[in-house]
Amino acid sequence: MTTAFSRSWEHAVVTGGAGFVGSHLCHALLDSGAAVTCVDDFSTGRPENISGLLDHPGFTLVEANVSEPFTVDRPPDLVLHFASPASPADYLRLPLHTLETGSLGTRHALALAHRSDARFLLASTSEVYGDPQQHPQNERYWGNVNPVGPRSVYDEAKRFGEALTTAEAEVHGTDAGIVRLFNTYGPRMRGHDGRAVPTFVRQALAGEPLTVTGDGLQTRSLCYIDDTVRGILAAAAHGLRGPVNIGNPTEITMLELARLVIGLTGSDSVIRFIERPTDDPAVRCPDITLARDKLQWEPRVDAEEGLRRTIAWFRDHEDAPS
Repeated sequence: MTTAFSRSWEHAVVTGGAGFVGSHLCHALLDSGAAVTCVDDFSTGRPENISGLLDHPGFTLVEANVSEPFTVDRPPDLVLHFASPASPADYLRLPLHTLETGSLGTRHALALAHRSDARFLLASTSEVYGDPQQHPQNERYWGNVNPVGPRSVYDEAKRFGEALTTAEAEVHGTDAGIVRLFNTYGPRMRGHDGRAVPTFVRQALAGEPLTVTGDGLQTRSLCYIDDTVRGILAAAAHGLRGPVNIGNPTEITMLELARLVIGLTGSDSVIRFIERPTDDPAVRCPDITLARDKLQWEPRVDAEEGLRRTIAWFRDHEDAPS
């Protein structure tokens, strides 16, 4: 299935453009012919992710914290707000920064889009559903979130960002949309960012035990980065306000994932069970009916193929910063 919507962008601003998803968006937009301004403070993003773009004539880097007012050299026609610590290791280390990026940062990115008459897209997350009591999760589900738990700084920052984006569209008529991303993985992830795929791959390649939390029966739905980027750009081009789920509806348990990574790496690693984090969701699976119907989008890369590509990247970047 391919998306039926095409829209040419002249100048896109990507906040968090040196991060995992953001850097892939910068590359994709440049490949499409758009000029791209990457805004990043490198609190979690990595210079290596965009080093190959610095000499590109259409690429501009603005080093700035989006929680403070920032400027770009010319008005954009697309603003993708992807700045935010996204891994548990990062948002637990940077709780106030996470909240400020989701609130003040979203406000500043929306203001840029409004005064430029640009399309705006907020990167939200499946974490807004919390530990869901509906399965799979569709966009009408309100979620089951602990507002004061250890994950709340990320969950509530994203939920507030969604509310702010919706209010901005209603009050000021800003062309704004929301995508809820589910468990994206692939090249350029950091091995120590605390998420399952890079953790398991790093451990397997090093011959270390793979640390599976709890009994390993909790599920996630893994969406390869190329598929996620296609979904994001389809949502931007369509003009859908959303929110819309962008993820892979095929579930896998963490124990199955660990065994699959061991098999694909040819590792001698064993599995070691550790304590499960507080408020860790038991299930996670998107209902992508809306994305299929409105965006003509669905994922193409299955977990085995996506993991092969990810493992190959990690093998080639064993000395990359973690």
